[in-house]
Amino acid sequence: MKQQDLSIKEAQQIVDQWIQTIGVRYYSELTNMAILTEEVGEVARLMARLYGEQSFKDPSVEVDLGDELADVLFVLICIANQTGIDLTEALRKNLDKKTKRDKDRHKNNEKLR
Repeated sequence: MKQQDLSIKEAQQIVDQWIQTIGVRYYSELTNMAILTEEVGEVARLMARLYGEQSFKDPSVEVDLGDELADVLFVLICIANQTGIDLTEALRKNLDKKTKRDKDRHKNNEKLR
């Protein structure tokens, strides 16, 4: 059975509930920023080995890019929650900005052909 898709708003609520019940409380915003940087670094390390020229020191170690990306998303949602950001609205605004700004930019970019 397929699990139901989550909206961004639902994800923010689920993370907040998890923090309040299992995580005890949010880390400070600065600590979460440091953790986000660390998690993005783990994604970068994995990408360099899966898609780049670097190799794994121990090829028998299991890797899960989805899990690493979920770690990034979790901490990003934590930061949004604790700073009062509605990520659904923020993403809508951001996409609108990008659409207006880049309406013809990418179509006219010779490097993308």
